Amino acid sequence: MATKTKKNVAIRPLGDRVLIQRVEAEEKTAGGILLPESAKEKPKEGIIMATGEGKTLDNGDKTTFSVSKGDRVLFTSYAGTDVKYDGEEYIIMREDDILAIVG
Repeated sequence: MATKTKKNVAIRPLGDRVLIQRVEAEEKTAGGILLPESAKEKPKEGIIMATGEGKTLDNGDKTTFSVSKGDRVLFTSYAGTDVKYDGEEYIIMREDDILAIVG
């Protein structure tokens, strides 16, 4: 499954949030049936485009992220907030909503 992502994005998430670009939805089913745009399910997989600085702890220290820019990740169905910027669609979500790193 090929993905087209921009190299650099002018959006910088805050705190423990990450910016994700979804991978493109499948065009066909496993049986070869072409899906119309309205029948495609939004993928729960994407590429990390940017990360925030980390969550600030009570003592003032920042946490480190388990994911980094370029990682392909799986996330929960209703995670984050959809954002459109410069003609591209992204999701901003907390790192806690990421389930796994793929590959």
